[in-house]
Amino acid sequence: MSALMPLTVLVTASGAPGTAALLHALRENGEREVRLVGTDMSERSVGRHLCDSFHLVPAGSDPGFAEAVREIAERERAAAVLPQSSFDLEGLAAATGLFDGIAVLVSPPEAIYRSNDKAESYTFLRRLGLPAPDFRRVRGAAEVEVAAHELGYPERPVCFKPVFSSGSRGFRILDPTVDRANQLLRERPGSVSMLLEDAVEILASVDDQSDLLVMELATGPERTIDGIANGRKIVLGHPKTREAMRAGLAMYFETLVDPELMELANAIVAELGIEHFFNIQLVGDHVIEINPRISTIVYQHDLNLPYLGVKRAIGEISDGELRALRPRIRPGRTALRYFDQLEFDR
Repeated sequence: MSALMPLTVLVTASGAPGTAALLHALRENGEREVRLVGTDMSERSVGRHLCDSFHLVPAGSDPGFAEAVREIAERERAAAVLPQSSFDLEGLAAATGLFDGIAVLVSPPEAIYRSNDKAESYTFLRRLGLPAPDFRRVRGAAEVEVAAHELGYPERPVCFKPVFSSGSRGFRILDPTVDRANQLLRERPGSVSMLLEDAVEILASVDDQSDLLVMELATGPERTIDGIANGRKIVLGHPKTREAMRAGLAMYFETLVDPELMELANAIVAELGIEHFFNIQLVGDHVIEINPRISTIVYQHDLNLPYLGVKRAIGEISDGELRALRPRIRPGRTALRYFDQLEFDR
């Protein structure tokens, strides 16, 4: 270790699937001691056991969330707050002025709103000439049914999800070939495919006026672009594959060389003004998710993206110095995610 002063980093949503790998990378940075403070809305968060200190906080959507995080960050003398969940971003972005002397790795509120609102995202993507699914923004069973037929159902499958969502929450494929008996008797719970008439029946039975997107179903290999941005362009980042889905999570990743994907990501970063970490997801040729936050990282011992992002946020490394690290990105670097467990006595 060098003579750099110890550093305290607060990591929100420390029960998220990528928490263990993220905390390990921040701690094993090769430069200095990093003390980790975890927060989560659940006491059963793995962050309680893997962080040096842990605190319960309200949900990210709660009006008191940002103030609770600020109080903890000040009490723990954190230099930076690193949010992991999309649900934490909006509250933190609106309150960055309260975090006096503490770096909050979050984009401006407008960038977060336009990223989280999938209809807004797809609209500006198509305006920029970037590939995005055709879609309809709807409410209620009747509008879902009309939109599905406009987009080609039953001649082809379509899909829908809430306008505001994170990951695969609420995502369903409307497929006329679904075998309901096979789903019932042989598939694991949680299948994402269903018949349009079943979706319409469920939606008609509840009084829920959530905004939904009915979309053409993007198909093909999944890829993402991950990195650090400065509000105008990507400073350091790379594309990777996203494979082997289990329980809604990708379990296998491989870094890629793809200048066209990097150009696409740069255009999105510039349009939205994304700051700090980002993750842009494609299925086939279509952009389907823009996440202005850290996501699953393919780690290298000589290119620790989360630690570098924190150093940039606290002013210890410049954008130019980060750009100089681009040649270290190793194409073909592979990450295999797996399930583990932790035992403890209460």
